[in-house]
Amino acid sequence: GRPAGGARVALPWGRVKPILRTLGELYFSDRIGDTLRLNQLDAARLAELETGAQLRWMGGERLRALGRQLAAFEHVRPVAAPAGLQASLRPYQAEGLAWMQFLREYGLAGILADDMGLGKTIQTLSHILTEKEQGRLSAPALVVAPTSLMDNWQAEAARFTPGLRVLALTGPGRAQRYGEIGQADLVLTSYALLPRDEEALRQQPFHLLILDESQYIKNHRAKAAQTAGLLQARHRLCLTGTPMQNHLGELWSQFHFLMPGLLGDEKSFNADFRKPIEKLGDGARNAFLIRRIKPFLLRRTKDSVAKELPPKTEMVRMVDLAGAQRDLYETVRLAMDRKVRDEIARKGVARSQIVILDALLKLRQVCCDPRLLKTTGARKADAPSAKLQVLMELVDELLAEGRKLLVFSQFTSMLALIEAELQARAVPYALLTGDTADRAAQVDVFQSGQAPVFLISLKAGGVGLNLTAADTVIHYDPWWNPAAENQATDRAWRIGQDKPVFVYRLIAKGTLEEKIQELQRTKAGLADAVLAGGETQGLQITPEDLLGVLTTTIN
Repeated sequence: GRPAGGARVALPWGRVKPILRTLGELYFSDRIGDTLRLNQLDAARLAELETGAQLRWMGGERLRALGRQLAAFEHVRPVAAPAGLQASLRPYQAEGLAWMQFLREYGLAGILADDMGLGKTIQTLSHILTEKEQGRLSAPALVVAPTSLMDNWQAEAARFTPGLRVLALTGPGRAQRYGEIGQADLVLTSYALLPRDEEALRQQPFHLLILDESQYIKNHRAKAAQTAGLLQARHRLCLTGTPMQNHLGELWSQFHFLMPGLLGDEKSFNADFRKPIEKLGDGARNAFLIRRIKPFLLRRTKDSVAKELPPKTEMVRMVDLAGAQRDLYETVRLAMDRKVRDEIARKGVARSQIVILDALLKLRQVCCDPRLLKTTGARKADAPSAKLQVLMELVDELLAEGRKLLVFSQFTSMLALIEAELQARAVPYALLTGDTADRAAQVDVFQSGQAPVFLISLKAGGVGLNLTAADTVIHYDPWWNPAAENQATDRAWRIGQDKPVFVYRLIAKGTLEEKIQELQRTKAGLADAVLAGGETQGLQITPEDLLGVLTTTIN
């Protein structure tokens, strides 16, 4: 009530406002009775009160210290990279490691949402290795990723953190390896297999549970999302370049997995956030949501760390051929192996070039897409292309980040299949092949931003293009001549541009694509001959080289 005599008391608005605002937000979550019960996750709000209101506080020292750190992530203590890491972290990657360590120290969870190609995998592996070196990894770390990234995780762990014992729970025989889970440092599984292995995984406590490409659990009712929520883990992390693709509900699903309760239950979240923000454009609600999740979401875009990136970041994405495509590869390989041996026996290597190149061509086509094979009778239309699927996943994610892509292939027939996929998704594209009449018009469509994807064939795209709008190059199939591949990457580009460029190579694992990459290093002559397709006089290839390529089964 009013003081006696009806006098008014003047309070400085600057000090009262933060109190009212924060109390209003906390009241909003129905936590105010006679006492205010603060969730640890609200510690950041507490820090805002402390600094804004200059009040004298009593008690809750640890919570207030946590609040100050949460409110100002910049002050997270730097940590040294783990001694066994076989790479040096870029400054923003070292910050990512420090942030993950900070969350771990306070028992919090979060989403590392860096753009694609900025190294979420190496930051996470560094985090896991740090836990091992500090003696905290008393139970394994479990990484759940899309099937297409299983090989990627294995390859990067072998390369950057060879000190980690890795167990990949994939393939039909994996049940025999359940017993090894407890001995591993890092266990890898896919979203597809997670529900099937639920029983074995629920029995094992994990130190860390990490969801890669966590937009996969954007529907929290999906089986994989439910299984992930049931696993025992001390610490949880999500990794994704696109934490939200369509609506706020996807963000809620990921935080529901990470820290149930931070954003309330689904019903109240829809009423309190989704409706006001998505339907009514409520800026204040949006600002509140951003403040609430800010400490737990670390996102760096490519542009924000451009100064730390090299001009070109090159990545190999291994693709697993499976099912019908794998069977087809083996069938063609065996048939070609026999045919080539017969030919060499009859005519000698020098005069068997046509058959040799034809054998290589057919196997390359199966790797790209079984539909490229011109044989009759093979039920190849039933064999979906694993590589095309990986490409489209890559394209979806890169376009969601606003990237501008060049996609190179040696086969114009392959570009036609990619075109059909882009059309089905209503993605605008430009196309340049030997048949393109008006090259300048296609270049303009891409350079002016009307189309975010430019499909280019090797023969047409190797010369005289100036595509500075591009920031990402995808080589769909490897070119046997590394010089020509680099030339396409760079010609297409004039690297004189100021933005860093990302180069992805899609390689079918265990196939001749991988073998040829090895041969490339030792046999430049082979590369030139296969590339030229006709100039084979100087081909320094031995029967052993070729039979090595043809006799290798996909292991």
